[in-house]
Amino acid sequence: MIPARLEPLLRADSAAGQLAALFREAGHELALVGGSVRDALLARPIEDLDFTTDARPDRIKEIVKPWAHDLYLAGQRFGTIGAIRDGAVHEITTYRSEVYASDSRKPDVAYSDDIAEDLGRRDFTINAMALRLDGEGSAALFDPYDGVVDLAQKTLRTPLDPEISFGDDPLRMLRLFRFLSTLGFAPTEEALRAVSAMAERLEIISAERIRVELSKLLVGDHVADALWGLIETGLADQFLPELAELELQQDPQQRHKDVLAHSIAVVAKTSPILELRLAALLHDIGKPATRAFTPGGVTFHHHEVVGAKMARRRMRELRFSSQETRDVGDLVFLHMRPHTFKMGWTDSAVRRYVRDAGPLLDLLNELVRCDVTTRSEKRARAIQRGIDQLEERIAELRQQEELDSLRPPINGHQAMAHLGWEPGPELGKVMKMLLEHRIEHGPYSEEEAYRLLDEYRNEGSAG
Repeated sequence: MIPARLEPLLRADSAAGQLAALFREAGHELALVGGSVRDALLARPIEDLDFTTDARPDRIKEIVKPWAHDLYLAGQRFGTIGAIRDGAVHEITTYRSEVYASDSRKPDVAYSDDIAEDLGRRDFTINAMALRLDGEGSAALFDPYDGVVDLAQKTLRTPLDPEISFGDDPLRMLRLFRFLSTLGFAPTEEALRAVSAMAERLEIISAERIRVELSKLLVGDHVADALWGLIETGLADQFLPELAELELQQDPQQRHKDVLAHSIAVVAKTSPILELRLAALLHDIGKPATRAFTPGGVTFHHHEVVGAKMARRRMRELRFSSQETRDVGDLVFLHMRPHTFKMGWTDSAVRRYVRDAGPLLDLLNELVRCDVTTRSEKRARAIQRGIDQLEERIAELRQQEELDSLRPPINGHQAMAHLGWEPGPELGKVMKMLLEHRIEHGPYSEEEAYRLLDEYRNEGSAG
């Protein structure tokens, strides 16, 4: 029986139906497998269709070449051929088993003629189900490892012993917690024990693959449970070792929880936006390095400065993009800024905050709000009220002036022409002076800008 959500995608005249007919005519099996089968049974959105077959890669190419508009062969060495038609890539993989050597980041691929063996080498039983296509628009569910039962029970279980599954591909240990986060399914005790015992095997996995799984994990609805699973099994130590150190730090402002518990609580409160959740997870990682004991208690002065550097370094090591790395670093660096204005928000303070936050302003304000996890309702209300006042001041100032693109009334070319200067460091100082005047005093005229330039030049001459 075909899940209702898949019926339109598997009709005889669909791409899947046409491929199934081609493989049947060539004397080979074709089955829909993996996430699309799982998501169809869970009534979740289906992102793409992946197929598996007993045909070897060269034979797959022969079968699909007349049908496809082009072939995508990047995965050929792992048994995957991409057939491109009407802009869509249909990935077809030979039945296989794969095992990572202890010192290799790439698997040794062995092909199989048995779909049950292929499914047994997949990560979890909920992804080890297949719909065998008959080439006439019908299909039969093949579920040798009781994936349907685990779907119903919301369980994450490996088809084979977890030591075998995680040994085949250690990234599956991280994927275990990704599915916990995105689906809310619970790992079996056997799987968790295997992760704890095998966590160091993750070192053979490339940073790029770890980044992809971590990114998906962080935007899941059950992210807090997944993060605690990473910590408790020791898997986080393999790619985010800074987190475990937070568990030992007590924040005097968050007396009821250590910094790690606070950080995870902040992540869970934020919107599922990758950069925001990364910043929430990393916003306090500078605290262990800045902890100091004073007569008044423990302090973490400038932890946001140290933390921003640490966050950027860690994100570069995990191969996040330059833009993501910059954004998260800036959010970490700025997350304490609103707390520095105890006496209200002057116009210049608002301008400087908006200028420094730039396009991250809304994310920064949300991070600051979510950073409040204290049990003291009085303190929580005071902080939230302060952020409310800040946002009100931003809105008021926006109505009065151009706030989101602060710049002097003249540009560098005009300044050079007036001063008779050539480009150079001194011109940069002048333009910075004009911008600072704009931030401190608000909009001003070109005439005022030229007067300021004259004063700057005369002061330099007098000096």
